[in-house]
Amino acid sequence: MSLEKNLSPDLRQSLEQLNSPLKIQVYLDNIIYDGADVNRSSVQVMEQGRAHCLDGGLFAAAALRRLGYPPMVIDLVPAPNTDDDHVLALFRRNNRWGAVAKSNFVGLRYREPVYKNIRELVMTYFEAYHSLDYSRTLRGYTRPLNLAAFDRFDWETSVAGVERVSKRLYSLRMVPLLSSKMISELSLVDIITYRSNTLVTNVKETFKPLT
Repeated sequence: MSLEKNLSPDLRQSLEQLNSPLKIQVYLDNIIYDGADVNRSSVQVMEQGRAHCLDGGLFAAAALRRLGYPPMVIDLVPAPNTDDDHVLALFRRNNRWGAVAKSNFVGLRYREPVYKNIRELVMTYFEAYHSLDYSRTLRGYTRPLNLAAFDRFDWETSVAGVERVSKRLYSLRMVPLLSSKMISELSLVDIITYRSNTLVTNVKETFKPLT
């Protein structure tokens, strides 16, 4: 595969050890979360040991592909100018959906494959998807994007390929999760949830609203 062919022997060996979705998640948990507006290929993620949610999601999709899963991602969409989007790499086992993700927040990472559809999976991220001002920010999600369609652009190894994926992913129509009435009646996140979800958060790498 493209990813393996472009890795050093040591990094190739590290990749070969990622033989389950959970091990892919643990790998992502142990590299640096870097919120800078710089996209990396999956090769660069391993070489640099850092990623944001898009980089991490694409790397997870590439690693899941090695295990026989289609390389699929979705984008979780927040209310405008309140929070970052969040990319999940999807996998399906026994006709149930799970996810792997890189995040600066504890609750926006791995999900076991026990969810019967994408919406059910996405809703498990709702309570943990909040801004630093305690606001619940998740509003919708995109349909799955199969990255095999971008293989001709070498998305696993080329930043230009990643940019192609990014442009397409962020242009997909959002499937809304909440009605206007639901949004108007949302409460703030409670302090216990907030503290647990920001346990490893690097505040410097969080979303900064446009002014």
